[in-house]
Amino acid sequence: MITAAQLKAARALLGMDQKTLAERAGVSVLTVQRMEASRGNVRGVVESLTKVIDALNQAGVELIAEDGPSQGSGRGVRMLERTNPSGENTSDINRAGDHGN
Repeated sequence: MITAAQLKAARALLGMDQKTLAERAGVSVLTVQRMEASRGNVRGVVESLTKVIDALNQAGVELIAEDGPSQGSGRGVRMLERTNPSGENTSDINRAGDHGN
C-alpha cells in the first residue's frame, strides 16, 4: 500500500502534474485527485491504483512499501518514521492545505 504523500512526492520527483499522470495511467484526473486527497494510505479501486503505480514506475519512480527493500539502484528518498509532539505518526498525516496540484 502507498500513501497519498508518496504519490504526491513521486509526481514531484518527476515534475509531473496530475493531468499528465492521469493520462499516462489511463485514469481520470478526478481519480488521481481523490487518491492524493486520501488520509494516510491511498484509497480507491485497486485496478486504478495499480495503473497509477505502473505509470510512475515506467516514468522512473519506484514506490517503496513500509519496511520494503528497494528493487532499483540510483538515488532516492525514503520517509523516516517520526512522531509529532502529540505522539501521532507524521508519516501518515496528510498535511492540510497541500493539494499537490
